[in-house]
Amino acid sequence: MEMSKTVEEYLQKHEEYHVELHKLREIILSTELTETVKWGIPTYTINNKNVVGIGAFKSYCGLWFFNGSFLKDEYRLLINAQDGKTRSQRQMRFDSIDQIDEKIIREYLLEAIQNQKDGKEIKPEKKPLIIPDEMKEVLSSDAELSEAFESLTPGCKKEYAEYISDAKKTVTRLRRLDKIIPMIKVKQGLNDKYKA
Repeated sequence: MEMSKTVEEYLQKHEEYHVELHKLREIILSTELTETVKWGIPTYTINNKNVVGIGAFKSYCGLWFFNGSFLKDEYRLLINAQDGKTRSQRQMRFDSIDQIDEKIIREYLLEAIQNQKDGKEIKPEKKPLIIPDEMKEVLSSDAELSEAFESLTPGCKKEYAEYISDAKKTVTRLRRLDKIIPMIKVKQGLNDKYKA
């Protein structure tokens, strides 16, 4: 699916949660947050720092708070959608307009805004670069590829290595390698197409 360039475009693509998404947007826009689109998704910032986003999925729509782990969550509405992977983000999910309580959501938003102003954030863990065996083999047998890989930023190298490592099956790892070799040779990052 092509990424949305505007909030309106995103909302039009998600007719199944049209009413809910518009209500969430209205609540967010009643705060001092600035509306933008990042990664094709409506994202709301303060001082150019991400605070909250809205999104629609197959069985729900919702808010995700970038530094939601700092929220008190007195109503027990937040979940960590990727336990063990996501340290700071938290989601608030809705499957109908009836679940959207403007007063409560506003409380969470105001707390999230204040937390961002206070500089509360979890810094990403620095993981060492571990190149999977299949990738090492290809890099050692192709000097041009190896040189191009070495010229990439540490972050790009890590994205490629993790992309290969994350595949469980060898056949998937090899298929992924075939996909990324041309990208590496032109010194393109794995996720460059998502960057504005």
